[in-house]
Amino acid sequence: MDDQLIQSNPKIMMGKPVIAGTRITVELILEKLAAGETIEQILTAHSRLSREAVLAALNFAAAALKADVVYPLSEKAA
Repeated sequence: MDDQLIQSNPKIMMGKPVIAGTRITVELILEKLAAGETIEQILTAHSRLSREAVLAALNFAAAALKADVVYPLSEKAA
């Protein structure tokens, strides 16, 4: 997978990671997938995207979660 597909520039979308050459954020792709959209639906809605770019966004998100930062979930009140 091409590491150049995901870029971050403070002048584009406030520095959020985007698909190179677009203003489509990794965040948007993840939100759409979490809402139940398929990759095919995302590609249809965003003609500048490729399947490889969507997969690069998923790979980027997975790598970000592997970082040493812990994101605790709120605990249920006992």
